[in-house]
Amino acid sequence: MTDKDNELKFEDAMIQLEDIVGELEHGDVPLEKAIELFQQGMKLSQLCSQKLEEVERKIETIVIDADGLRKKPFGASIDTNGGDVLE
Repeated sequence: MTDKDNELKFEDAMIQLEDIVGELEHGDVPLEKAIELFQQGMKLSQLCSQKLEEVERKIETIVIDADGLRKKPFGASIDTNGGDVLE
């Protein structure tokens, strides 16, 4: 992936990916062009996935338990004893 790809915003990457999917679904794309579009779509999909993972790592939720407020990682749940249980 190039530096240009890494600079691409998530929303812009999703728009490009949707355009590629639409073009491929249309069905009248020559084989070579379809392969090129598929490869480009896979790169965009990976980029979006990486960006989502970065955001998930940054997000922390605040939960209230018997001892007051505390932070927990995104995606973690609280067990009945108040401890973090990662999913």
